[in-house]
Amino acid sequence: MASLIGYYSLVFGLCASLLIVFFCIKNFQNSLIFDNKVLTFTFLQLFFVIISFLGLIISFINSDFSNETVFNHSHTTKPLFYKISGTWGNHEGSLLLWLLVLTLFIFLFLLKSKDQSKKYRILTLLFQQIIIIGFFIFLIQTSNPFNYIFPVPSEGLGLNPILQDPALAIHPPILYLGYVGSSIIFSSTLAATALNYVSVDWAKHIKFWILTSWIFLTLGILLGSIWAYYELGWGGFWFWDPVENVSLMPWLALTTLLHCVLILEKKNLLSSWTIILSISTFTLSMCGTFLVRSGILNSVHTFANDPERGLFILIFLFSLIFLSLIIFFFFHKQDKKKYNFFWLSKETSIVVNNWFMMYFLTVVLIGTTYPIFLEVLTSEKISVGPPFYNKLIIPFLIPFLFAMAIGPKLKWIKSDIKDKFYLILFLIISLLLSAFIIKNLNINFLLNTVLVTSAFYLFFITTRDFFSKGLKNLSQNIAHFGFSLLILSILLNNIFSSEVITNLKVGETLQLDKTQIKFESIEKKNINNYAAVIGKFQVRDKDGNTQILNPELRIYNQPNIVTSEADIKTNLFTDKFMTMNLVQNQDYFNIRYQIKPFMIWIWISVLLISFAGLTSLLKKKNYEN
Repeated sequence: MASLIGYYSLVFGLCASLLIVFFCIKNFQNSLIFDNKVLTFTFLQLFFVIISFLGLIISFINSDFSNETVFNHSHTTKPLFYKISGTWGNHEGSLLLWLLVLTLFIFLFLLKSKDQSKKYRILTLLFQQIIIIGFFIFLIQTSNPFNYIFPVPSEGLGLNPILQDPALAIHPPILYLGYVGSSIIFSSTLAATALNYVSVDWAKHIKFWILTSWIFLTLGILLGSIWAYYELGWGGFWFWDPVENVSLMPWLALTTLLHCVLILEKKNLLSSWTIILSISTFTLSMCGTFLVRSGILNSVHTFANDPERGLFILIFLFSLIFLSLIIFFFFHKQDKKKYNFFWLSKETSIVVNNWFMMYFLTVVLIGTTYPIFLEVLTSEKISVGPPFYNKLIIPFLIPFLFAMAIGPKLKWIKSDIKDKFYLILFLIISLLLSAFIIKNLNINFLLNTVLVTSAFYLFFITTRDFFSKGLKNLSQNIAHFGFSLLILSILLNNIFSSEVITNLKVGETLQLDKTQIKFESIEKKNINNYAAVIGKFQVRDKDGNTQILNPELRIYNQPNIVTSEADIKTNLFTDKFMTMNLVQNQDYFNIRYQIKPFMIWIWISVLLISFAGLTSLLKKKNYEN
């Protein structure tokens, strides 16, 4: 019953979309007042999608295996929390979640933009409905989450065990709020361009949605990184996995757009560039959807492997891009006044920031898509890993960090660097500190010293801003400080991380120069839908300090998969990370023990960056009140 209600709710939601389009077209020219029927049908559309989504959730909770999606991704022994999160832990459910957020955002947009012009609101709604109708058709035709199975199976196939994790359960909804937020930016930009409304007032209005999308996307990427760190058992938080890159690309574009809209808001400049970035951000979000849903990318994140689905999204994406280009070239009226930025000004620093961000985006885009095109053209399969990104990004990261340290100190229109002795002082301190850290390590001295110097320099400058500027530009100071802490933590983590990989059996001890690892015992437990083999390891460092680590193996009953669960001991300075895997046909276990410095500061820094965006939103709201 729940599946039937869910399906027909989708159909009714599509009908509401068509009615919204009809009333938008009718209301665009015939009335000076925004027709309340449009708002009513927008609410009905959201209501039907919510009912549909709840229908799928109830089907998962009740283990209704007459529903094909539930059968493929659930099991009666699965805990209730993962039954619910399994709703969006698959292709069909995740797209229904996309649709839910799309309809929610446009409804909130209409409520929040009541002070905007009627034509602007209607056009934004119309463009958003084009996207929404596309997703409705995609769901109903190719990815129906309510397909019926007969005869009804007595048991389901279960959810992939590595997806049965709290962080990954909330990761997709948060990430989708960021992705789908870019659709409002896209629709609003096309409406403003068509009406020649790209102005200071529009920039102030759209900045709220840019910040909202950026905050959620940042938090979504953070949750994915935390999950990858402790769940995949590799001890890392970013592997340049293609699907990780798919979320990073719109974040880079959004960050660039956020800086660019500052100039438009203050000086009414760079309107064309703002439009292009708005379109690019949504395009990259849709490209990510296409790459993941088409099955082109091979990753633990991918859900679909159906060319028909990928082809639909590809055609739909090209149609949206074609529409946006037509509107941009035929309707956008570029201000004919010529503006020359003084080389030392805030405007110039933001433009330079944009150049760097676009370069980083280009590197990630090429690294992600090049293997796909190469395979299509030559049938040769290659993978692009960290060495590619490190070689192309690190040399440009150095000047980017220096520019980021100096840029916020500049003034609009024209600046000077007089009375900025502390900039030189911090540079000298950063250089000496970096050389001291790097000199005894067996790594490239020159490159790493300059790189760490730039990170320390940005860190010192942004730290000073907290004490010298007080509450002035608070959100900017927090964001830049958070970013400097992120870069510094990542660099120090990479430099000082250590790893031991060995095979041990119960009772054996591994003695190293600075560490002793003793495999004391194993314990077996049966828990709900898996059996656990828990190891007990005593780790003693050179100072005699001892810690007990308990990594485990989980053997899931449905599907029958073995996963390795890390045990991590965290403090303010270091993570001690251990996983174990059974060596096939032997009594030995493969042990991976890692020391990962400053890991917690990587998570804290991203939270600070997100908090900065929230601070900016609240400040803007208070200012309006």
